[in-house]
Amino acid sequence: MIDHTVLLGYLGSVLLITIAPGPDNAYIVGVALARGSRAGVLSAAGMAMGMTVHVTATTLGLALLLQSAPAALNAVRLAGAGYLGWLAVSTLRSARQSGIAEGGVPPDRQILGRAVLTNLANPKIILFFAAFLPQFTRPGQGPIPMQLLILGLVFLVIGLAWDSIVGLCAGRLSAALARGSRAATRLNVVAGLTFGALAVVLLGETLRAIT
Repeated sequence: MIDHTVLLGYLGSVLLITIAPGPDNAYIVGVALARGSRAGVLSAAGMAMGMTVHVTATTLGLALLLQSAPAALNAVRLAGAGYLGWLAVSTLRSARQSGIAEGGVPPDRQILGRAVLTNLANPKIILFFAAFLPQFTRPGQGPIPMQLLILGLVFLVIGLAWDSIVGLCAGRLSAALARGSRAATRLNVVAGLTFGALAVVLLGETLRAIT
């Protein structure tokens, strides 16, 4: 069992980290602007599903493997940048053709899948967990892997709640603004540019790591 004072300090740190804007938030906002509140909340759920993989990997010690294998880490980063770049191009093409056409929203499974892949394409999350979570573990408070699992799940739940709020608010803003095809097209352009910016950032980090 994790000490209450340690848990309170951890909760405060997680809240600050979660509220701070990041790639996941930017992605959810982009989806919600382009597809509405439902898609934004589904994307938040997809991000949480991806986080379960990161939490499990950290608990099992896979983060140490990624740290010791820079080539594998860079390969994941490149794949993630390529995927986000593809999302940017497809979204911008959709904006050019018809904006947010009625009935053009992807099925729930596709929205969830894209969010999961986007989250998994960011290996920095595993490395962050590997550096952050152990600071709040204490010998004598139970098995360390179990403590890491609990801390990771707490992070996941708080992140899901905040991301859902972000997706819902961005979706409502989209609904308020998208009163015509021109406004809808602009929102799709904003979403596409957001995905493109995320791809460029991830690619830049990979190139710096390689060089």
